[in-house]
Amino acid sequence: MAKSNTPAKKQVTLKDRFENIKEYFISVYNELKKVHWPDRRQMIAYTGVVLFAVTIVAIIIYFFDWGLSSLLKLLFDATA
Repeated sequence: MAKSNTPAKKQVTLKDRFENIKEYFISVYNELKKVHWPDRRQMIAYTGVVLFAVTIVAIIIYFFDWGLSSLLKLLFDATA
């Protein structure tokens, strides 16, 4: 039987796994230090914009749902 030419996998020890996890969290911490965080005024403004947009979308969905349910009630009541 011919031998396979694929290289053998390296055994990953528990120490290697913890080193990889440690490296990951160190790099995440370093990247978070580079982030430009908004100040309080910007955060309040952004929150207001998000709440306004969510309210508008909720109103649109409400009226769309109300219209479709009214249409279906008319359709099914007429056929009964």
